[in-house]
Amino acid sequence: MSGVEDPTGTGGGSGGDSASGPHGDAHGDHDGHGHEGHDHPAHGPDPLGGVDAAELHVTVDELTAVLHEYIETAVGVRAEFGAHEADEDPRILAIEARVSGLNAALYDLVHERLGLHSDLTGMTWDDTDEDESGADAPHEVEEVETFHLGFVVGPQAGTSDLSMDSVLGMVDDAGEQIARRLMESGFEVSEWGASRGAPVLFDDHEDDDE
Repeated sequence: MSGVEDPTGTGGGSGGDSASGPHGDAHGDHDGHGHEGHDHPAHGPDPLGGVDAAELHVTVDELTAVLHEYIETAVGVRAEFGAHEADEDPRILAIEARVSGLNAALYDLVHERLGLHSDLTGMTWDDTDEDESGADAPHEVEEVETFHLGFVVGPQAGTSDLSMDSVLGMVDDAGEQIARRLMESGFEVSEWGASRGAPVLFDDHEDDDE
């Protein structure tokens, strides 16, 4: 990972992911919706027996039927319109609203009857896919991309103890913070750099120029 660069030479810098997503935390956001308080036996520490699951199954069946209806409607709407228009079609939005309502109803029932904070609407993509033989499928190598951030900086108005050289230090500090945030988010930052008066050149680009 690179650091500060200056026209007079290169300097060393410091350096070296499923999705609650927009649905929020299913284990804490829905308390108080359509169920009894947490002093109910369903929320107690003892095993719970004798639960009638009939209403739970009915809600699941209703949700399943609406999901099938969504697929049929989506196929029909997509045959009429492009992807963007289909996304905003009132028929699609209406069924999505019904699915959301049934998801909420199922959550409330599970919470009321079993005391569980179910997370049934999250989405997770497995990092490893298996082929038909059960062996891990080879991963496709993602291409590394470069991202750039540049500033055109003029001299300060009036007197100051700071020089234009100090700007490079500020940009370098900001670059280090961005690199750290990227790595904390799970990205691999192999190089980063800050420069004055010239673009930052990484090793692979230098080889290409030669």
